[in-house]
Amino acid sequence: MTSANDAAGSPRRILIIEDEVLIGVLLEDMLMDLGYQVVDTVARIEDAAARVATSDFDAAVLDLNLNGQSSLPVADILISRNVPLIFVTGYGAQGLPARYQTVPVLQKPFRQEDLERHLKAVFAGA
Repeated sequence: MTSANDAAGSPRRILIIEDEVLIGVLLEDMLMDLGYQVVDTVARIEDAAARVATSDFDAAVLDLNLNGQSSLPVADILISRNVPLIFVTGYGAQGLPARYQTVPVLQKPFRQEDLERHLKAVFAGA
Protein backbone atom coordinates (compact mmCIF):
# COMPACT_ATOMS: atom_id res chain seq x y z
CA MET A 1 0.00 0.00 0.00
CA THR A 2 1.34 3.43 -0.94
CA SER A 3 0.26 6.58 0.86
CA ALA A 4 -1.98 7.33 -2.15
CA ASN A 5 -4.08 4.25 -1.34
CA ASP A 6 -6.07 3.33 1.74
CA ALA A 7 -5.95 -0.07 3.47
CA ALA A 8 -8.39 -1.51 0.91
CA GLY A 9 -6.17 -0.34 -1.96
CA SER A 10 -8.55 2.42 -3.09
CA PRO A 11 -7.13 5.84 -3.96
CA ARG A 12 -7.28 8.28 -1.06
CA ARG A 13 -9.66 11.17 -1.69
CA ILE A 14 -8.28 14.70 -1.42
CA LEU A 15 -10.19 17.99 -1.25
CA ILE A 16 -8.38 21.04 -2.63
CA ILE A 17 -9.26 24.44 -1.17
CA GLU A 18 -7.43 27.02 -3.29
CA ASP A 19 -8.57 30.33 -4.79
CA GLU A 20 -5.88 30.63 -7.46
CA VAL A 21 -7.10 28.69 -10.50
CA LEU A 22 -3.65 27.84 -11.85
CA ILE A 23 -2.44 26.52 -8.49
CA GLY A 24 -5.67 24.55 -8.10
CA VAL A 25 -5.15 22.92 -11.49
CA LEU A 26 -1.49 22.27 -10.67
CA LEU A 27 -2.48 20.59 -7.39
CA GLU A 28 -5.10 18.48 -9.18
CA ASP A 29 -2.54 17.31 -11.74
CA MET A 30 0.10 16.57 -9.11
CA LEU A 31 -2.32 14.66 -6.89
CA MET A 32 -3.60 12.56 -9.79
CA ASP A 33 -0.02 11.87 -10.92
CA LEU A 34 0.70 10.61 -7.39
CA GLY A 35 -2.32 8.29 -7.50
CA TYR A 36 -4.78 10.28 -5.37
CA GLN A 37 -8.39 11.02 -6.27
CA VAL A 38 -9.35 14.70 -6.22
CA VAL A 39 -12.92 14.97 -4.93
CA ASP A 40 -13.32 18.69 -5.60
CA THR A 41 -11.56 22.03 -5.82
CA VAL A 42 -13.21 24.83 -3.84
CA ALA A 43 -12.20 28.49 -4.10
CA ARG A 44 -14.48 30.42 -1.71
CA ILE A 45 -14.39 30.38 2.09
CA GLU A 46 -18.16 29.90 2.40
CA ASP A 47 -18.15 26.96 -0.02
CA ALA A 48 -15.12 25.47 1.69
CA ALA A 49 -16.72 25.64 5.15
CA ALA A 50 -19.88 23.94 3.88
CA ARG A 51 -17.93 21.30 1.95
CA VAL A 52 -15.63 20.30 4.81
CA ALA A 53 -18.51 20.11 7.29
CA THR A 54 -20.57 17.69 5.20
CA SER A 55 -18.33 15.77 2.82
CA ASP A 56 -16.38 12.56 3.03
CA PHE A 57 -12.72 12.70 1.99
CA ASP A 58 -9.41 11.53 3.41
CA ALA A 59 -7.42 14.79 3.55
CA ALA A 60 -7.47 18.41 2.45
CA VAL A 61 -4.94 20.76 0.91
CA LEU A 62 -5.91 24.21 2.16
CA ASP A 63 -4.66 27.62 1.04
CA LEU A 64 -4.28 29.86 4.11
CA ASN A 65 -5.68 32.88 2.28
CA LEU A 66 -8.84 32.57 0.19
CA ASN A 67 -9.65 35.77 -1.67
CA GLY A 68 -8.24 37.88 1.17
CA GLN A 69 -9.92 35.89 3.94
CA SER A 70 -8.20 33.63 6.45
CA SER A 71 -9.08 29.98 5.96
CA LEU A 72 -8.25 29.07 9.57
CA PRO A 73 -11.96 28.60 10.43
CA VAL A 74 -12.06 25.93 7.71
CA ALA A 75 -8.94 24.34 9.20
CA ASP A 76 -10.71 24.26 12.57
CA ILE A 77 -13.61 22.30 11.05
CA LEU A 78 -11.18 19.84 9.46
CA ILE A 79 -9.31 19.39 12.74
CA SER A 80 -12.57 18.86 14.66
CA ARG A 81 -13.47 16.11 12.16
CA ASN A 82 -9.98 14.55 12.48
CA VAL A 83 -9.31 15.11 8.78
CA PRO A 84 -5.60 15.47 7.96
CA LEU A 85 -4.72 18.71 6.23
CA ILE A 86 -1.82 20.51 4.64
CA PHE A 87 -1.64 24.29 4.52
CA VAL A 88 -0.51 25.93 1.27
CA THR A 89 0.85 29.46 1.47
CA GLY A 90 3.33 31.83 -0.03
CA TYR A 91 4.42 32.94 3.43
CA GLY A 92 5.54 29.73 5.13
CA ALA A 93 4.67 28.74 8.69
CA GLN A 94 5.63 32.11 10.22
CA GLY A 95 2.72 33.79 11.93
CA LEU A 96 0.57 30.69 12.31
CA PRO A 97 -1.12 30.47 15.72
CA ALA A 98 0.43 27.86 18.01
CA ARG A 99 -2.53 25.47 17.68
CA TYR A 100 -1.62 24.92 14.00
CA GLN A 101 2.10 24.31 14.50
CA THR A 102 1.69 20.56 13.87
CA VAL A 103 -0.04 21.09 10.51
CA PRO A 104 2.39 20.66 7.59
CA VAL A 105 2.94 23.79 5.49
CA LEU A 106 3.60 23.57 1.76
CA GLN A 107 5.22 26.84 0.74
CA LYS A 108 4.53 28.27 -2.73
CA PRO A 109 6.18 27.70 -5.09
CA PHE A 110 6.39 23.96 -4.46
CA ARG A 111 7.32 20.81 -6.33
CA GLN A 112 5.42 17.56 -6.64
CA GLU A 113 8.02 15.90 -4.40
CA ASP A 114 7.23 18.42 -1.64
CA LEU A 115 3.51 17.67 -1.87
CA GLU A 116 4.17 13.94 -1.87
CA ARG A 117 6.38 14.18 1.22
CA HIS A 118 3.73 16.12 3.15
CA LEU A 119 0.96 13.71 2.12
CA LYS A 120 3.01 10.71 3.22
CA ALA A 121 3.60 12.41 6.57
CA VAL A 122 -0.07 13.22 7.21
CA PHE A 123 -1.21 9.72 6.28
CA ALA A 124 1.53 8.12 8.37
CA GLY A 125 0.14 10.06 11.34
CA ALA A 126 -3.53 9.40 10.52
